Amino acid sequence: MDAALRDLGELISASLGDAVSDFHVRNGELAVEVKRDSIVKVLSFLRDDVNCQFKLLVDICGVDYPSEEERFEVVYNLLSLTHNIRVRVKITTDEDTPVPSVIDVYNSANWMERETWDMYGIYFTGHPDLRRILTDYGFEGHPLRKDFPLTGYVELRYDDEQKRVVYEPVKLTQDFRSFDFLSPWEGVQSQLPGDEKADSTVDGGKGDAV
Repeated sequence: MDAALRDLGELISASLGDAVSDFHVRNGELAVEVKRDSIVKVLSFLRDDVNCQFKLLVDICGVDYPSEEERFEVVYNLLSLTHNIRVRVKITTDEDTPVPSVIDVYNSANWMERETWDMYGIYFTGHPDLRRILTDYGFEGHPLRKDFPLTGYVELRYDDEQKRVVYEPVKLTQDFRSFDFLSPWEGVQSQLPGDEKADSTVDGGKGDAV
């Protein structure tokens, strides 16, 4: 199987030339790294070429590597039902550089690109309706970025007086607590409530227990 995937990777690389930066086969999966501006060309080839026929776009997802110069990866997972084989296509971008939309290649990319924009803030040029899809329209930030705070920036609640949902700055209502012991396990009682009943049952038994 790995040999067949390597052959496919070499075919894709040879056919697309400079559009393909690299490819590799790991754990029985083929991953192809391509140049950002060539993504439409690459996916069109993978869909239409007789040796590929990746007619199904399974999903599009983002990956965040904050330490990298181009911190985001956009990953396209494709499936060929004809050849019963998968390929993963990767491109990279930063916070300011948009990625070409692939809606004209795969119509199903519409909501997938919207989700990637919502979660990571990766902008797709040529998308007809790029807006949030999982978070609310007034949501601040992009939740799957590594630098997004775990508490978020705002919280929402229903206001009885205004009779609507309102947004407010995050408030951590739980006070800081200081423990006297070094480990939380040191604070556990050696005998939990109710254990004394079990002890008395054993002590008062008639030897029935083995």
